[in-house]
Amino acid sequence: MSNPVIDKLLAKTKRNDIPVFRPGDTVRVQVKIKEGDKERLQAFEGVVISKTNGAQASFTVRKISFGQGVERIFPVNSKVIDKVDVLRSSKVRRAKLYYLRALRGKAARLKDVD
Repeated sequence: MSNPVIDKLLAKTKRNDIPVFRPGDTVRVQVKIKEGDKERLQAFEGVVISKTNGAQASFTVRKISFGQGVERIFPVNSKVIDKVDVLRSSKVRRAKLYYLRALRGKAARLKDVD
């Protein structure tokens, strides 16, 4: 049973401009950064290692920055996300790619979809 009040609020805040992507896809997320009174966009590019659905849907993106693994969790309906671009799709056999955290270099590569 869903609450009509909650459904109405979710319909207002739901975003439709985010493309369809899956775990294993390489995405570039344009994030709005506030610096003082100015606002700029900063790209965060990496592999989607997990995705959650529902009212508070989110996705986790992992990248390697200066040899250090960096993960960031983005709520799908967040106002800080300006745009999401899908750069590459990979074939994976599971929904959560947490095993990539332990892999380095060539071992962490994923097979591209043709």
